[in-house]
Amino acid sequence: MTTKQQLNEASKFLSYILRHEPQAIGLQLDSEGWGEIESLIAGATKIGKALDIRLIHAIVSNSDKKRFSISKDGQRIRAMQGHSTTSVNLNHFEKTPPEFLYHGTARRFLDSIRQQGLIAGTRHYVHLSQDVATAVNVGQRYGSPIVIKIEALRMSQQGFKFFQADNGVWLISGIPADQLTLDTYPSFEILKDLAITCNATPTECKNNR
Repeated sequence: MTTKQQLNEASKFLSYILRHEPQAIGLQLDSEGWGEIESLIAGATKIGKALDIRLIHAIVSNSDKKRFSISKDGQRIRAMQGHSTTSVNLNHFEKTPPEFLYHGTARRFLDSIRQQGLIAGTRHYVHLSQDVATAVNVGQRYGSPIVIKIEALRMSQQGFKFFQADNGVWLISGIPADQLTLDTYPSFEILKDLAITCNATPTECKNNR
């Protein structure tokens, strides 16, 4: 029986290979991110990673965030988004976002975000969630979580392009710091643990409990 720990470890390995370093196991990805499952398993085996078709299907079916997709013929697999490898350029279609979207991150990154805005870094896009709970879960991966509320619809109307991956994650190439200035955009909020809200400036946060 496959344990939860085994699924988590194998899922992290798939993310690493399919998003960032396919060459680490000699896997070839096409421009849409698809790689042959047979080659993936063979490459993993060569470096001592236990991976088989049963485990791959278990990872895909148990992923609540739908991180991976298997082709209709069952021969190929890809990550749905989050790529940094330059060989992949997924064809996401532009879409009008809802009024608000949310970006989950850690408190330690907040000063940098104030200065640089939200940048994709090594990824192709900044990832945004449609609800606060999902964004909190994302932020918790990196430390004490902070959720940034984005006026997505307003930004879209001003010309910013939003995309949505097949698994529902919203994508944008970046959000400039001036779009995150609290004095200029008072409806921008920072929520910590769903309890702290900043309505004006970072020094005017009030505990809403």
